[in-house]
Amino acid sequence: MNSAIIKPAWSPITIALMVLGFIIFWPLGMAVLAYILWGEYMGGSREKAESWIASQKGSFKSRRCGPRHYRASATGNAAFDEYRDEQLKRLNEERRKLEEDREAFEEHLANLHKARDREEFDRFMRDRNAPRPDENRNDDSGERQGY
Repeated sequence: MNSAIIKPAWSPITIALMVLGFIIFWPLGMAVLAYILWGEYMGGSREKAESWIASQKGSFKSRRCGPRHYRASATGNAAFDEYRDEQLKRLNEERRKLEEDREAFEEHLANLHKARDREEFDRFMRDRNAPRPDENRNDDSGERQGY
């Protein structure tokens, strides 16, 4: 027996509650609208609502596919399944090789940057420690003043 006072249907009461909900606080209006649209699937009982939500979560998770979440399902054709598995292994091996090449190249770039930085630092230290031309002039001009 369904003894809910407000049933999930387009009735004057539910429409008024939805409009009032949007006026007061828009998420409340959205909640009433969701109840009107999908409340009948839940059947009005808490157990049915929880089971419906769980089934929706399960169907959402099964639809989620990405490169890291690939799940191969058997097609029933052993030859095709074997071919697909071989191709996936080959692609994974290629991906692994590309990743190793990328890491080696990044290491090479880091070494180049270190070498360039070392060269610039060494040049700075040579320039800094080298005798300055204006110091030599002062020494020469001092000798000339003694004439």
